[in-house]
Amino acid sequence: MRRTTVPLVVAATVAVGATLASVLGWWTVAASPRSSSDGVIDEDDGVIGGTVVTAYDEVPAVTRLDGQLRRALRRAASAAARDGIELRVNSGWRSRAYQAQLFRDAVTTYGSEAEAARWVATADTSSHVTGDAVDVGPYAASEWLARQGAAYGLCQTFGNEPWHFELRPGAVDDGCPPPVTDATHAQGITLSR
Repeated sequence: MRRTTVPLVVAATVAVGATLASVLGWWTVAASPRSSSDGVIDEDDGVIGGTVVTAYDEVPAVTRLDGQLRRALRRAASAAARDGIELRVNSGWRSRAYQAQLFRDAVTTYGSEAEAARWVATADTSSHVTGDAVDVGPYAASEWLARQGAAYGLCQTFGNEPWHFELRPGAVDDGCPPPVTDATHAQGITLSR
């Protein structure tokens, strides 16, 4: 019995750990460039490699964010630093080609377009492609921003992605609207800006 149980426990532990890492955002999106049918996906497409990127770095993932979002993110990062929290940018602006590659990868990972769409938007629906979203980390930073972000107009928009924030200037006065369950619930919904 023990020989059968140990491999099952190990497999279950690995599966639970991988799920938690994904759900809690303990990952870096596309740690290295990939080839796509459009050519090489790289930093010019918004890829953030294995280096730490902050709201102040001059990389396309940050510089191509909407200007208001970028300014709000920098103000929040400064405030977080005063609280001893380093707010990192795990992903920001993404090219259409990069977003399409991420969606194709998600379909492979989750087994269907419908399930993948809960975690990764298409190039046509992603707020990353328009420069209107940023994914932050580490976990302490996303947790800090979830509590303090409204003061800067930064709101968590998806309940299943605690690292994903978008600019909602009205949140400064009214607080953040509740996040929708996942990206599939946001399609066709216009959240107040």
